[in-house]
Amino acid sequence: MRISSLVFRGMDFFEEIWATITKNRSRSILTGFGVFWGMMMLLVLVGLGQSLTQGIMANVEGFAINSCFVIPDRTSKPYKGLQKGRTWSIHNQDMPTIRHAATHADVIAPMCFGGESTVRFGTWHDEYNMVGITPDHPKILYVPLLYGREINEIDVQEKRKVCVIGNEVYNKLFPEGGNPVGKLLHIGNMQFRIVGVKQKTKAQVYLGGHPDQQVFWPISTLQQARQLGKNIHLILATAHSNTPVSIVEEELKTVLKDLYTIAPDDNRAMYTMNMEETLKAFQYLVVGLSALIWLIGLGTLISGAVGVSNIMLVTVRERTKEIGIRRAIGASPWVITKQILAESTLLTLLAGLLGIVAAVGVLQVAQQLLQSNEMFSQDMQISFGIAIGGLVILLVIGLLAGLLPARRALAIKPIEALNEE
Repeated sequence: MRISSLVFRGMDFFEEIWATITKNRSRSILTGFGVFWGMMMLLVLVGLGQSLTQGIMANVEGFAINSCFVIPDRTSKPYKGLQKGRTWSIHNQDMPTIRHAATHADVIAPMCFGGESTVRFGTWHDEYNMVGITPDHPKILYVPLLYGREINEIDVQEKRKVCVIGNEVYNKLFPEGGNPVGKLLHIGNMQFRIVGVKQKTKAQVYLGGHPDQQVFWPISTLQQARQLGKNIHLILATAHSNTPVSIVEEELKTVLKDLYTIAPDDNRAMYTMNMEETLKAFQYLVVGLSALIWLIGLGTLISGAVGVSNIMLVTVRERTKEIGIRRAIGASPWVITKQILAESTLLTLLAGLLGIVAAVGVLQVAQQLLQSNEMFSQDMQISFGIAIGGLVILLVIGLLAGLLPARRALAIKPIEALNEE
């Protein structure tokens, strides 16, 4: 009996609140619209922000965070009798010296580019970029394999005519799918046996072309086939754990400048890129973007809550006589306060829930419109945790919006209210 009594009392309380809210429907709708719009904008911005963040981080997918690379360029300063504007190249025989000097480096991998060549299998053919790598290459610039294996040390030592193909190359030459490992490709006037196939990658930071459109050879095979001699086009390196990549970057620059008689202060003689610093720049961008999104979203939501509070003040003013009568017949301050807080909270929650539903719909439409944009990931939906967080924010805002009107209601004196016309 006690439980059923509590249920009936709760239902009566809810009906009373609902009757008050729906008494002036147009005003309630206009009041709730501010909260609805604020919650929808907040969640839409959060969803788009998360998608953009995931898209930005996908740009460096596969690239070791603790890595850097060095590419030779023209010297810009004369040094030890040598003129500026000299070209220079890294050579195979330099690698032991470089590895010895770069004491903080974990992995050092040379790389060569062979330009575009026609790749043919059966009647299918297209132009793709040739890249010469070593077995250490996937430790720095990693793309998972769909089939087969990576280039290994024996491939390099014996200058084998084997290759690993990118995902777009695979889809173009083998439209029917299946495992192509062991099959022969015609590349120019040579035949190469496929030993591996890369998975598709979203990476937008890459070297010598997109990995999906590359054919990877042993570096020694590429140097011989393209008549590069012992030239190396760039060096990739990673730092030991807990070692800043900038230290390895400086070690590489120092040893190369010493090997090729380059002025120590010639910063244009080689192009370098530090992935650790690049990732930090991305992270700062993400933090700033997230802060801006929450600032705008919460600001819009708070402005909606202020509207709710103002309308509740008007409602309290209109109900002065009613509140005075309830106080006169013994209603406690808590009962009056509970009534006002419940009304503001219910109105805020209803409007906010509609805003959440609308945000989900808007994000689904945005996902369809932006599905071809590589800056955004394909997942634009808000998480369950964010939705729950939104409800908590609504609850807090609803209670805060009702505090001032509740205090105003408590300040009403029964005698003055009863005498009011």
